Amino acid sequence: MDPVQDFARLISCLRSRKERKRVVVVCPNDPHTEYVITRSLHEGFADFLLVADTPHLMHSEYIRMQYPDHVKVYEASSPDKAAQEGVALVREGHADVLMKGIINTDNLLRAVLNKEHGLLPKGNVLSHITVAQIPTYNKLLFFSDAAVIPRPTFEHFEAMLKYDLAVCRRLGIAEPRVALIHCTEKVNEKFPHTLDYVKLKERAEAGEYGAMFLDGPMDVKTACDTHSGEVKGISSPVAGHADLLIFPNIESGNTFYKTVSLFGDANMAGMLQGTSAPVVVPSRADSGNSKYYSLALACVAG
Repeated sequence: MDPVQDFARLISCLRSRKERKRVVVVCPNDPHTEYVITRSLHEGFADFLLVADTPHLMHSEYIRMQYPDHVKVYEASSPDKAAQEGVALVREGHADVLMKGIINTDNLLRAVLNKEHGLLPKGNVLSHITVAQIPTYNKLLFFSDAAVIPRPTFEHFEAMLKYDLAVCRRLGIAEPRVALIHCTEKVNEKFPHTLDYVKLKERAEAGEYGAMFLDGPMDVKTACDTHSGEVKGISSPVAGHADLLIFPNIESGNTFYKTVSLFGDANMAGMLQGTSAPVVVPSRADSGNSKYYSLALACVAG
């Protein structure tokens, strides 16, 4: 499989498979979510199980009437009950992907993270991956973690790395180039994450993460701009060519996310990882396109 280098190719990849992923959407009664559902149905890569709370049931019934062979509707008495029902449908094998509609993220995650009936297997790390299509970069750029882990430990970094590598490979990147992000290229005990980076590099060199290139610490510009690496005298297969950025904390990852989407005019997609099925939890401020690409990403990666 050739690497998927933009979202148009991601959609083409999904369509070429000629199979429909089963997607549960919890509280699908807002315009952006309805747009995602109808566009995905039109493209033919997903069937939907819509779990609506009673006051908004008719929104979902209207979609079902338009696509009776590809949409099922479930009624719940409240958004919390809808979240529980959506998670149960995934747990019971009726769906491949869980997606958030207008429900509050905390309410959905309460059901996803329930120790007895949720979707996070014991011992797994919950993390988030974002994929950005930036007009000034020549391929998709993956990064973690912009939404879940405040201060990653070494175990968190390793889990993030393994999850993200798996997604990269699902999108045809046979040897992902990974940059461990910091404000400089120096390892310093005042910044404990740089010591974790050293351990990650040692394990990568020992082959524990499969075919890939991993380097750092380095800043984002060095990771994504060849000239910057040359000026600094950095000889690395990652410098200037990164596929994946691992950020040291949630502040830096989230700031990068908001900056490239606002000032860089990037299209974005994202999903939770570590769960037994992909979970799409778009922000209320995300565009319809962003939510659509997030679902497409989950359908490819799941």
